[in-house]
Amino acid sequence: MSKIVDEVVAANAAYAEGFGAKGDLAAPPARGFLILTCMDARLDPAKFAGLVEGDAHVLRNGGGRATDDAIRSMIISHKLLGTREWFIIQHTECGMQTSEGKRLAVFLEESSERAGKTNAGFQNVCVDCDATDRHAKKELAFDDLKKSVVDDVTRVRNHPLVNPEIPIYGYIYDVKTGKLIEVEEATAAGRPAA
Repeated sequence: MSKIVDEVVAANAAYAEGFGAKGDLAAPPARGFLILTCMDARLDPAKFAGLVEGDAHVLRNGGGRATDDAIRSMIISHKLLGTREWFIIQHTECGMQTSEGKRLAVFLEESSERAGKTNAGFQNVCVDCDATDRHAKKELAFDDLKKSVVDDVTRVRNHPLVNPEIPIYGYIYDVKTGKLIEVEEATAAGRPAA
């Protein structure tokens, strides 16, 4: 086993020792809301949103984007588990906003192998790259962070299977201060139907 596996298993054993009544938590989130955010390791939604186990659904992906799969999970969260409010929270210094993030779609079109870091940035290192059936999505990367939040809130709001009564809030998490900054235009776009 690797050192990481050993550390994770040991941490889990310690966690399970004090698990107690958490085994009785209900599947629906007790506070009735959902957060869609980035997978960036600097973000801890439990801490920045004051969560404990059982409070909320937290969905994470590269960029905190409202992809088809994220929206599918959001719909399930509401329809089957009763969430009534949704937050889309992206963040400063996101890798999907860098030139490397923007090149990700191109990398994926060439190869699914890990890209290597060179003096010129990340590059595919495969010898015989095969682009067959690699439908890379351009939506992974973005230029303007606020616009990305607005676009994603709007995309979710306009989805035909999203309940129009759910308020959808747009925020940016500042990785330097830990503060959530509302993107007012996004929150306005996410207002529930009157």
